Amino acid sequence: MARGRPPGIAKSRLIIVDDHRMVVEGFCSTLAPTYDIVGVAYGSEDLLALLRSRRADCLLLDLQLPDRHGINLIPDVLALQPELRILIVTMFLDRCLADAALAAGAYGFIPKDASGDELRCAITDVLAGRRHLSPRVPKRSERTSLDALHPGYQCLTPRQQAVVRLFGDGKTETEIADVLGVAPSTVTFHKQKAQRALGLRTDSELLRYAVLIRLCLEDKIATASSASSTARGGAVALPPG
Repeated sequence: MARGRPPGIAKSRLIIVDDHRMVVEGFCSTLAPTYDIVGVAYGSEDLLALLRSRRADCLLLDLQLPDRHGINLIPDVLALQPELRILIVTMFLDRCLADAALAAGAYGFIPKDASGDELRCAITDVLAGRRHLSPRVPKRSERTSLDALHPGYQCLTPRQQAVVRLFGDGKTETEIADVLGVAPSTVTFHKQKAQRALGLRTDSELLRYAVLIRLCLEDKIATASSASSTARGGAVALPPG
């Protein structure tokens, strides 16, 4: 029984997902006295299979998985277990990725080298339905203009730009292929070409970049909409009388 837990109260159930076995073992050792570890997984397919057979209260999810990015995985996780609280535990202390993870449905975001106390505090918060963002995550997202964000973006082909934007929307390569009406191998080709043109080495770097692109596009659309409304006349009608 966990220290301080009233008799007869079951431990909260955790699933831990990370592609490094030593990290998983370390989390299990730290958390097993307090929580019920009902499963571990080392990739996305293992996790989804596990979720179909095991119920859990909280999922500790790494972003950098070998077969899929953690943020893109969140909608599929919640489709299987909508009430599951997701805590991102990652080496990427990036506000943009943190915002994207929370927007996708995660409840918390902390660094992988967090102390045991911080980890348990984060789990307690997300289980209670509270957002938990590590104080070590930068306070602000850097939203530069689209043109200044990366000169290489303007040099991408229209198809490469579309792949980058859809990747930033959280779609998998198969889903992007369906949207664009091409084969998944074609999406992989364009994604790799875009990565090389942008100087991005990993899918995580591409995802961060794609999320920034999405945010910049949203800002431009909002600005254009506001300007259009102003041009049409922004006077507020007064009530009769």
